[in-house]
Amino acid sequence: MPLHRHLTKGREIARTAGDHASDMFVPLAVIGRGLRHHADWARTRWQATPQERRGPTLFLTAATLIGIYLLPHGLLFALIALMASSAWAGRPPKAAPAPPAPDVTEIKLSALYSALIPYLGGPEEANPLYHFEGSYKSAFSSWEFDGEGRLSRLELGYPAYFTDTEPAARARIEQVVQGKAGRAREYRFDWDEESNRLRIAALTPLATDIVAQHFVAAPGEIVLGFTDEDGTARTIPVSQGGTTAQQPPVVWRTGPRSSEPHLLALGVAGYGTSSLLRSLALQALPYADLVVIDGAGTGEHACLVNRPGVYTVETSLHGALAALEWAAGETDRRLAALNAARHAGTAPPEDATRPLWLLLDHPTELSELAHAEGRPDPQDLLELPLRHGRAARVTVVIADDIEARGRLTPTVRTTTRARVVLGPAGPEESHAALGAPLDIAPAAHAPIGRGYARIGNGAPVRLQVPTTVDPLDDEAPPQLRDAVIALLPHRDSRTEAVPGTPPRPEHPPTTPADGAPGAHPVDLGKTEPMIRSRPIS
Repeated sequence: MPLHRHLTKGREIARTAGDHASDMFVPLAVIGRGLRHHADWARTRWQATPQERRGPTLFLTAATLIGIYLLPHGLLFALIALMASSAWAGRPPKAAPAPPAPDVTEIKLSALYSALIPYLGGPEEANPLYHFEGSYKSAFSSWEFDGEGRLSRLELGYPAYFTDTEPAARARIEQVVQGKAGRAREYRFDWDEESNRLRIAALTPLATDIVAQHFVAAPGEIVLGFTDEDGTARTIPVSQGGTTAQQPPVVWRTGPRSSEPHLLALGVAGYGTSSLLRSLALQALPYADLVVIDGAGTGEHACLVNRPGVYTVETSLHGALAALEWAAGETDRRLAALNAARHAGTAPPEDATRPLWLLLDHPTELSELAHAEGRPDPQDLLELPLRHGRAARVTVVIADDIEARGRLTPTVRTTTRARVVLGPAGPEESHAALGAPLDIAPAAHAPIGRGYARIGNGAPVRLQVPTTVDPLDDEAPPQLRDAVIALLPHRDSRTEAVPGTPPRPEHPPTTPADGAPGAHPVDLGKTEPMIRSRPIS
């Protein structure tokens, strides 16, 4: 047998013998450890015994030992008792208990209570709710945490002298609460001014995987995006993540019976105002004609060029002025045609009743350029479509940066009663843009397309715009680009006219004759007509 096999077998035998020996000598080691504990205890007691009591102690010990010796089987019982007590005393010590886990509720609510003391505490108050020696249980009536240990609901009281009617005072409290509870989520703050109570609720994130698609809506209804279940009374089926789900939409009603015929969308740069315009254009194209003004000149709407139903897509100041002059004249022409048909008791002409949409992306940049060149402001040309657009079936949608709100004309700000704010704007900016205080604190890092909408005099609601990327953007995911391309109209699919309907004109309708008030003849014709005959859906 080779030497290495002898060595391996010898190691195995030694290891087995060691295991058996350890198993056999464990009881002896326990008893020996117990005897050592007994000896240490006896030595300690002997050293602690005073000198005058050591003699009697020795006498009693000797008498006890003699009594045990004289008893039948006394030594055996004494030995058994000694071994048992030694085994008990020499058993392995138990592991120290782990320190109790900190109470998350106690830590977070105490921190929030301490942070509110400088804002809600009054040193001159006799029995203050918030003071440095107080407890959060005196001010917080109810609270709730989610499965991850984050604060999801809280109700607290505040003193009567707190200025809860001032937006600045409210904003300070909301900022403190959001900072302590987590800035990654949105919170709804319900201020009960009558009972001096504040109810805070963390809102669940909105779905961000809804892409551009055909939405189930009535004629004249536009889906701006999607909101919470309590933000609307209806749901629509949408394709989401490869399946069909029911989502609550934010619906904007347009047309002659709409009380909010025009829309103003303001947002932080990079949060999807141009995507919102593309989404609105795709929804309006089946039944309306479009004029698109790209003031930024970035080519975000180049996918609409030469599409059926799109009169023109302008990026230059000269083209924008020409298109808006024509739109003003077209609005005047439509009003005249509709009034004449109404007085004559006949049906209005088709070219006066088909909706016309004016989509303006960053018009303030064109306004600054026009002021620098001494030319008319493009926003001034919107006065007639904005004021009389509802009667003339003209809808105006304006998208711009929230920082450029001060450069919008008063007519634009007063006539656009449907408002959208995208991105994490501040409380004051959101209040100015929406026209109402926002009871929701936005998250520090919001996804693209997340914002708030307010239609008319309604309350602001959360909004998530459908993902509508530029199909000409090579960096966009292919599936998102294909979804937009599938919604774009193509000329080869709209060449046959519906029987019994008048053919579509090859050019936009002309403006009123020379001498008519507000007439500005502008020829938008190009080398190739932008409009071709197509059925009216």
